[in-house]
Amino acid sequence: MAARGRCPECGSAALVEDAHYAQQQLVCAACGCVLAEGLLTTTYTEEEHLREVAYSQSTGQKEQLSRCLQRGIRRVQDLCKVLQLPAAFEETAVSYFQRALQLPAFHLVSLEKKELLGGCCVFVTCRQRNWPLTMGTVCSLLYAKHDLFASVYLSLQKELGLSVPALSLADLVTTHLNSFRLFQPAASIPAPFLEDKEKLLARTMGIVELASETWLVTGRHPVPIVTAAAFLAWQSLQPGPRLSCPLARFCRLAGVDLPPPAHLRLKELLEILLGMASQLSWLRGFTLDKKTVVKHIGDLLQHRVFLLKSAFSQQDGEEQHDTASGQGSPGQGSGSSSSPPAAQDKGCPSAGKRQRGGTLRPLLPPCLIHPRKRLRPAAPSAPDSALMGDEPISDSEIEQYLRSPEEVRAFRKAKAW
Repeated sequence: MAARGRCPECGSAALVEDAHYAQQQLVCAACGCVLAEGLLTTTYTEEEHLREVAYSQSTGQKEQLSRCLQRGIRRVQDLCKVLQLPAAFEETAVSYFQRALQLPAFHLVSLEKKELLGGCCVFVTCRQRNWPLTMGTVCSLLYAKHDLFASVYLSLQKELGLSVPALSLADLVTTHLNSFRLFQPAASIPAPFLEDKEKLLARTMGIVELASETWLVTGRHPVPIVTAAAFLAWQSLQPGPRLSCPLARFCRLAGVDLPPPAHLRLKELLEILLGMASQLSWLRGFTLDKKTVVKHIGDLLQHRVFLLKSAFSQQDGEEQHDTASGQGSPGQGSGSSSSPPAAQDKGCPSAGKRQRGGTLRPLLPPCLIHPRKRLRPAAPSAPDSALMGDEPISDSEIEQYLRSPEEVRAFRKAKAW
């Protein structure tokens, strides 16, 4: 914007106002002479009077917040485009980011946390709209650490008072399988390895539900379980050409990472399937192993409720059964009319297993069936004679609890009385 007057150096009338680092300057466009300089710590309203104010209210701070807000909005919009989210999701995420940036709790945080704030807003928006999105996906897109992202997410949820529903395991299975590259023909994927998406999703969902019923999901990271379940489902749909394919190659063909615990989850799932297959009447004459049992996953999932009851037992139920068979009920005598053991076992679904020898494996979490080799040292238990503070004090020991001569005299007077 041109200003009135002339330059004292060259006499030119081309004087302009230039904002240099939020500091207004009157500069000659011909020779570059600086005629007047403003103060850095001034506001827009007091720019003319050159009054010094705090930097938090200065033009520089306002421009800095504006640039931070603009960068954050662009980051949120770019993340929504990468995830291919609807336009309504983008608007909600941007509004959350603008609200959060106005709060004092996010003014003095580090630049890294401010960059993750936009990703947290997108993550919250997707969870509220039942759009399956995991925290690991957002962290991989932002190249962020999981613990730092989680801390910013919890702060955002607390400061804005947001209600974020948890992601169900079924939604996670759908999201994880959507990223597989086994549903479209490609040069790197052999023809026998291609699979229908709906069939694979339904079979994987059944195996994940079986894992949930057998304590394999509780306290575990869900992605390795979903990966192992998808691998077994993929093999069982066409076992002929796929049984020789290992888990690592399957993940490479699908274009997903192989989580390290996936091999352990695969081993645990196969142990459950082998136990269930031993109860199928048309398979009792065959010797099954971890490869051949994959061929019968469809039948095992179809009758999984009955097979789980037949192959496994609850620990409490086993203890009650042993107690009842060893001692009997108090109201029964030795001459009471009780059915023979063979007749009693007919009503128990695990009778055939007991008759063939061996006890049923209790259906417990793996951490209880296979405990750690190195057990943590237990805290030393207090001896039985340890004082708890509620024991009566004997007359010979009470004097050591008295603190003043007045208490001593009162005690002696009460004792003599």
